[in-house]
Amino acid sequence: MMRAEEIKVSSKGKVLVAMSGGIDSSVTALMLHEAGYEVIGITMKTWDYASAGGSRKETGCCSLDSINDARMLAVDKGFPHYILDIRGEFGEHIINNFVEEYLAGRTPNPCVLCNTHIKWEALLKRADQLGCDFIATGHYATVREENGRYVISRGKDLNKDQSYVLWGLSQESLKRTIFPLGQFEKPAIRKMAAEAGYEELANKSESYEICFIPDNDYRSFLKRRVPELESKVDGGDFVRTDGTVVGKHRGYPFYTIGQRKGLEIALGEPMFVLSINPETNTVVIGTKEELERQTMWVRDYNLVKYAKLPENYQALVKIRYKDAGTMATLTEEDGKIRVVFHQPVTGVAPGQSAVFYEGDDLVGGGFIDRKIDFPKFTEVKSTGALSDK
Repeated sequence: MMRAEEIKVSSKGKVLVAMSGGIDSSVTALMLHEAGYEVIGITMKTWDYASAGGSRKETGCCSLDSINDARMLAVDKGFPHYILDIRGEFGEHIINNFVEEYLAGRTPNPCVLCNTHIKWEALLKRADQLGCDFIATGHYATVREENGRYVISRGKDLNKDQSYVLWGLSQESLKRTIFPLGQFEKPAIRKMAAEAGYEELANKSESYEICFIPDNDYRSFLKRRVPELESKVDGGDFVRTDGTVVGKHRGYPFYTIGQRKGLEIALGEPMFVLSINPETNTVVIGTKEELERQTMWVRDYNLVKYAKLPENYQALVKIRYKDAGTMATLTEEDGKIRVVFHQPVTGVAPGQSAVFYEGDDLVGGGFIDRKIDFPKFTEVKSTGALSDK
């Protein structure tokens, strides 16, 4: 296990650790406990698959097995552990938003909303009740204080870096947050678990799906949540950028920007989803070149490194979690951020997160707005294919 002096975190104190039962949050608790913090573990029950309408066996962070794993580790190390049921808040804010975003023709980002409005809020509230100075999670990221601001940076393990989903955290939240794993790579975390005597934990598998869709089939999830959906949206038009109808689709919520597979349409060359119009149940498709965008707008943004963007500011912008990022010029205008990429990008999807980086530092982020640069869509026929302006 790690020596206390190797954990570069804030001064010792009482810390509430979010424990899912997985390896990352468990090692987080072990590291802080060994470093001399007074640890209290908490496991948040955010959902259960049966109530969401599924039949698959419950797995992952909210399963009974995972909750028991977290509790047993706490018992073994002699620190308190609590279970917090936030299924009501999670369903109201995260699952409902997930459905509403797809019905609005956007691609949602539930992990960002969950971190910002559910998990951190719940953790801080319970931390205050239990007299904790800090909260800690197993995210692969780091946080430091610089120039009066609390700044998030990428984790050392760039393959595991999770800073992308943390852009919505407030300065007040970051002031009390510890990310011990940000300084390590995943193999080192597995080694720590094994050396501490937790071989089973060290070899525990990980899930990369959305927690409330463990089968990774969001289309079936939407159909279960909105039973009448399929009958209402089936048979809408596929159109080209000039408004020409070229086929029928299965319903606009079942498509995402940049999608190529599953269109079930043959036009002699690869076609991609360019835009989605829920008002007319229309999906605009085109070539990869037509998918390219130079400009986008970002709404509901949060700045982390700066209180206000510097003038003529340039940053690396990621439009997806696994996106390598593209340099762009950012300008705050009328309550939004205008992003002008230095070279065209593909797959700009309204509803997804756009996250800004300066080196390894997280500058901020927000949600991609429907107001995107669509210069080729000025002439649309009577099908009403576009209304993205």
